[in-house]
Amino acid sequence: MRDTSELTAAAERFADRLRAAPQSRLQRGAAAEGLALARELAVRAQRLEFPGREPVIMPDAGVFAVADQLVVAATDLAETLRSVPDASDTSDASDAQGVPDGPAGSPEGDLREAVRLVREAEARSGL
Repeated sequence: MRDTSELTAAAERFADRLRAAPQSRLQRGAAAEGLALARELAVRAQRLEFPGREPVIMPDAGVFAVADQLVVAATDLAETLRSVPDASDTSDASDAQGVPDGPAGSPEGDLREAVRLVREAEARSGL
């Protein structure tokens, strides 16, 4: 099974900062950044879990719910990535089997990209 703890830890850290932020900071863009990230992670999880099906967009549940939405989306993506078969299913990824820095489009590459998205969104949020 693939280790997705880096993704869940990064999302938890960002969520904790969102929970601790004052309402004014959330309304100035931090919550919007968190929601955009949660939506992106949720879409990525759905595309992996249900290929060919149109993803459902996560609703805006308000600035105080965004941290929980982020954690749910990140956890869902992490669990999906844990269960996706290794990169050996792709024609050009045989050298990247089991390597955390796998190519884009591989589970390892998708995991690396998701962690990058979380870190960048946290930086943009100003928290």
